[in-house]
Amino acid sequence: MNYLDLQHVLEKELIVAVGCTEPIAIAYAAAVAAEQTTAPIRKIKIACSRNVIKNAMAVAIPGRTYTGIAFVGALGAIVKGSEKTLSLLEGVTSLEEEEAVALCNSGTVEVTEVTSPKVLVIDVTIETDHEKVEVLIEDEHTNITSLKVNGIEQMAQESADKGKESNTEDISFTLDDIVSFALKCPLSKLELVKKSIDMNLAVANHGLENEYGLQVGRMIKEQMEEGLLSDDLANHAMSYASAGSDARMGGATLPVMANSGSGNQGIAVTMPVVAVARKLEADEEKMIRAVAISHLIAIFIKNQFGRLSALCGVTIAGASSAAAITYLLGGNTEQMYYAIQNTLGNVTGMLCDGAKAGCAMKVATCSGAAVQAALLAKRGICISGTDGFIEKDVNDTIRNFSQIGNEGSPILDTIVLKQMLNKKS
Repeated sequence: MNYLDLQHVLEKELIVAVGCTEPIAIAYAAAVAAEQTTAPIRKIKIACSRNVIKNAMAVAIPGRTYTGIAFVGALGAIVKGSEKTLSLLEGVTSLEEEEAVALCNSGTVEVTEVTSPKVLVIDVTIETDHEKVEVLIEDEHTNITSLKVNGIEQMAQESADKGKESNTEDISFTLDDIVSFALKCPLSKLELVKKSIDMNLAVANHGLENEYGLQVGRMIKEQMEEGLLSDDLANHAMSYASAGSDARMGGATLPVMANSGSGNQGIAVTMPVVAVARKLEADEEKMIRAVAISHLIAIFIKNQFGRLSALCGVTIAGASSAAAITYLLGGNTEQMYYAIQNTLGNVTGMLCDGAKAGCAMKVATCSGAAVQAALLAKRGICISGTDGFIEKDVNDTIRNFSQIGNEGSPILDTIVLKQMLNKKS
């Protein structure tokens, strides 16, 4: 493993995004399809896997009044601009929003659940008097595996095959590689990590200063100032991380640096580490290297766990940030791995019931758990390999954790989505 390999991993998995990733990915697919048309839209058909539906049906859209899968699909088709990928809804006008609402109200947009073994599928078809364009996204939020115009595939087969296989490749680096790279590579190799700190810190501060969502981060900060909560590492981590999630889930228009396709994970991977670094008065280089550890461990686990699951992905962010916080506390590599074990042994099982304002509470919980896990690990305390699904080797624990998420998701997702769709008015 050389530095260029892990640099490539960071460049691939750290992506700037505006708004919650699933609805923006739907808008992206619709934009790509609309760009292939030459006549007014008659019909938009959106078919998504249940995990995508779960995360896109209710979350706020940056700067917009309306929400929902139909709305965001119509908006993407109107705005176009697919070259901006996950930032394409940045700068949407009120007139464009009104046009999208009119399309939805006219019955032009149809939303269904797609039948597929894959957890991340977005299939958008746009029909005009002259064209029928279908765009298929699979496995990753911007991974187009098929683009058909009037039934004729527009993508080269090689490109389509490569896209379909992009999420099935075995990861080629280890946890030891991650720590070595993050701590020893020239700091200039971590410019993207530095950018993620600056970008996500701006979102967190925005959430602390404004009333978004449940105001979880803002409330924790105020209660620290009032003396109702202590001014400690855990509360600092919880406040900054959840404030970023408050803003993101509440429709803030600021961009964030996503990790592994998730903006919330990007925030939860960076902000607890940054908050602890600032509280400990660590120098900038140490903070950047700590955040690099957090980013890469999250990517490492997410590769096995999958992009979407019935379990909340912020548990992964908690585990990765716990390792990074252990490093900031002066812990060694073994103790960083203890922190991963302690976090997964604590918060695994947290359900994902879609993207929404309440995600900020889950971010706060996992950030607090990360600090707790790190403090235990720094003292050489680790959950025993005889306990539950925890193994002696951290890699085996990650494997078990991923198996729980992967094999348990189909049943849990079916139940949760049914409950979400069948609420009494």
